[in-house]
Amino acid sequence: MSDMTVGDFVTYELVDDIAHVGLNRPEKRNAISDRFVEAIAAAVARAEREAKAAVLHGHGNHFCAGLDLAEHVQKTPIEGVRGSRRWHAVFAGIEHGTIPWFSALHGAVVGGGLELAAATHIRVADETAFFALPEGQRGIFVGGGGSVRVARLIGVARMTDMMLTGRVASANEAERWNVAQYVVPAGQARAKAHALACKAASNAPLSNYAVINALPRIQDMAKEDGLFVESFISSFTTTSPEAEERLRAFLEKRAGRVQAPGNA
Repeated sequence: MSDMTVGDFVTYELVDDIAHVGLNRPEKRNAISDRFVEAIAAAVARAEREAKAAVLHGHGNHFCAGLDLAEHVQKTPIEGVRGSRRWHAVFAGIEHGTIPWFSALHGAVVGGGLELAAATHIRVADETAFFALPEGQRGIFVGGGGSVRVARLIGVARMTDMMLTGRVASANEAERWNVAQYVVPAGQARAKAHALACKAASNAPLSNYAVINALPRIQDMAKEDGLFVESFISSFTTTSPEAEERLRAFLEKRAGRVQAPGNA
């Protein structure tokens, strides 16, 4: 385990080639300001350079309670647009980077916090996590990519409900709605996310890159276009030296086979 680096708003720690990026403004429930976004951007860039996968988590009692409204109300319309587009760019660095990201969620995963979590590839929620999009009650609209990422996870109808009525979803509801892929007991989300990140880190880097970048794009394509692109991605990854070695190991029975859950 490396020493933890603590910067403005964010902690960074490298554990077993897994970057742990911690939101570190607990007195504000990790509410995101412009400086906070830049700190996240720096941590994402560092993880891209030196890690094989990453875990995003929050310090304190909450993952992230969203946008720092005190800062937001002071902006002009064009400043608001610029701020929103910066969120988009930084969160895209997570979603469309070269390594898989796993978020460990607890407490409030609200507004911009949910938008940030939606940019990660796998989300692990503990039983204390709750999810909301209160922008409608604040007289504003999502600006961190939620209308795209969150809506694609849960559907427009559910997102409309959350924004119009202020509905709050529990961790178990979030799992049913496809926001969270795993629900664990309180306090165990980060450990579970790390274990999953280690599994992903053991994959061929090119395969991981194809999974996190090709799959979402193929979903946006027409059926035949998606199948056409899939053929090229499949062929390209199979011919990499690492894929050839892994396939040879499997054929020579040097690699384990897929087992049913619970089997050794």
